[in-house]
Amino acid sequence: MTFPEEDSPRPAKKLFSPPVLDALGVEELTAYITALEEEITRVRQAIAAKQAHAAAAASFFKPKD
Repeated sequence: MTFPEEDSPRPAKKLFSPPVLDALGVEELTAYITALEEEITRVRQAIAAKQAHAAAAASFFKPKD
């Protein structure tokens, strides 16, 4: 038995809520940019690891000629 909710696409998660920039000073904005850049690097590393994992799995299950 399946449920219709299972077949419908999930709504995208909102992973980030940006702060109100008007309330921040120059130093705080600079620190915010640094933190965002660090997070971007971390996410790119996670993407690369997942792609490497997927490639390894694909090569493992690749049919032999």
